[in-house]
Amino acid sequence: MQDFASIEWFVLAALCAATAAAAVWWLSPTPRRRGMAHDLLATDGRTDAVFLFDDNSLIGWSSGARKFIGDQAENFDWSMLRDQLARSYPGLPQSPGFLKDVGPLVLSGTAAAESREAHCEWIDGVTRVQLRRSALEEQNKSLDQELTTLRAAVHQAPYPVWLQSEEGNVTWSNLAYDNLSQKIRGRNADFADPLFTDLHDPMTSGKPERISIPLPESKKKLWYNVSTTETEAGWLCHAVDVNAVVDAEVAQRNFVQTLAKTFAQLSIGLAIFDRNRQLVLFNPVLIDLTALPANFLSSRPNLLTFFDRLRDQRMMPEPKSYSSWRHQMADLLEAAAEGRYQETWSLPSGSVYKVSGRPHPDGAIAFLFEDITAEVTLTRQFRSELEMGQSILDQMDEAIAVFASDGTMTFCNTAYGSLWQMDPEASFAKVSIMDASRVWQNTAAPTPVWGEIRDFVAGYKGREAWWSRVQLRDGTPLICKVSAIQNGASMVSFRPPETAALPASQERFPAITQG
Repeated sequence: MQDFASIEWFVLAALCAATAAAAVWWLSPTPRRRGMAHDLLATDGRTDAVFLFDDNSLIGWSSGARKFIGDQAENFDWSMLRDQLARSYPGLPQSPGFLKDVGPLVLSGTAAAESREAHCEWIDGVTRVQLRRSALEEQNKSLDQELTTLRAAVHQAPYPVWLQSEEGNVTWSNLAYDNLSQKIRGRNADFADPLFTDLHDPMTSGKPERISIPLPESKKKLWYNVSTTETEAGWLCHAVDVNAVVDAEVAQRNFVQTLAKTFAQLSIGLAIFDRNRQLVLFNPVLIDLTALPANFLSSRPNLLTFFDRLRDQRMMPEPKSYSSWRHQMADLLEAAAEGRYQETWSLPSGSVYKVSGRPHPDGAIAFLFEDITAEVTLTRQFRSELEMGQSILDQMDEAIAVFASDGTMTFCNTAYGSLWQMDPEASFAKVSIMDASRVWQNTAAPTPVWGEIRDFVAGYKGREAWWSRVQLRDGTPLICKVSAIQNGASMVSFRPPETAALPASQERFPAITQG
C-alpha cells in the first residue's frame, strides 16, 4: 500500500514539472520577438537602413544601418540615433514612446540627407525606423536607367537607325548609320544630308521596302530593307542589311538560267511542277516531243490540264474511259511523288516514249519524256533476227548446241532436243557442259569424246576444230563435231555419218570409234 502511494506522488510530480515547462515555453517572448524582428527588418527596393528598438535599446538592424552604428552595437540606443539623424530629418521624436501615441511618422530629409525620407512607426512594442529614398526619386531613377538602356540599345544596334524631319534632314542617327555614312561619303559629308535619299515607298506603303545605295567608284550597290515610322519628332527609320539575300537571289537566278541552258541541250523532255502542281519549268525538247504549243506551256498549266492536253493531242495512250483516266492520273501523281512512276507509252503514231516521274524538294514533281522509238525499233529488229536465226536452225537436221565460255548452254535447236531427249527451256536452272555430257554418257556408248568436249569448252586445251565418231546405245552412229566460235564460245554438233565428208586430219579417237 505504501509503494502504491509513492508511485502516485512520483507521477503527480512529473505531471506538474511538464506542465510548468510548457507554460514557461508558451509565455516566453523570445521566439515571438525574434520572428517579429526578422519580419520588421525585411526591406523593399527603396530601403537604405532599418533600425529596431525595444524602448530605447537597439535590438536589431539591417546591413545598410551598419555605417550609422559602427562598433557601438552593444551600447547604441535611441538618443545616439537621434543625434546622428536629427539635422537630416527634422522632427525625429525625442523618445520612441511618442510614436505609440501619435502613430507612424514620415519625415522628409534635408538636401544633406543621403535618403530622402525617414519612416518611423511603433509595432507591438518595437520601434522601427526606416531610411529610404522617396517613391518619386525611385521612379525617376528607374526611368533614367531605362532611358540609358534604350539609348545604348539603339545607339549600339548593328543596323542603321536615324530620325528624319519632314523636310528630309537627318536630325539624329545611331553609330551604325554614322559608320555607313562615313564608309559611303567620307568624314566630311554633311550630317543632315540623308544617306537614303528616296523614302517615298516605305513612307507610303507602311512596310519595309528594298532600297539600294551605290558605292562610290564601283558598280556595286548596297541593299537594305528600309522601314519608317511616323513620330512627333519626324520619321524614325530602320535599315536592315539584305546584301546576303540579294546575292543569294542573284546566284539562284544565275543557277536557274544555267539549268535552263543545260536543259535546252538535253534530248529528254523535262516538265517540273511545283507543290501546287503548276508547271514552272520546261525545256524546248518537251515542245518537240509532245507537240504542245509554247504559249500553252508558258501559261503555267496545272498537272491535270497538262496531261488532258496530251490526251487530246494523242500524245499518250488512249484511256478506256474518262473516269478510269482520272483514276489513272491520281495513281500517276501518287507514284511520281514517291519516285515509283516509270512507264513506256506506245503512241498511235508509232512512236514510243519512256515517261518517268521523280519527286523534287519542297513537294515539286519532275516528269521526264524520252523518245526511245529508235531503241525499241532496234531491239525489236534484233529480236526478230534472233527469232529468224532460231527458226532457221530449228529447220536443220543437224543437232547443234552452243556453250558459253563459262560452260553454260546458251542455245540448242529442235534437232538437238529430239536427239538427246532434253529441253533446256523447260528448266529454270541453266544447263552446263557437265549436265549435257552426263546426258550424252547415259544415252551413248562409252567413249573418251565427252571428256575431250568438256576440256575444249573449258578452254583447257587447244581450240582447233575436231570431230569424232560416237554411237548411241541403240546402235545409231553419229559424227560429233566441236568448233570454237566468237567470244570464247563453243559449238557441238551431231549428224549422221553419211551427210557430209569431214577432213580426216581433224578426226580424234578413230580406232576406238571404228572398233
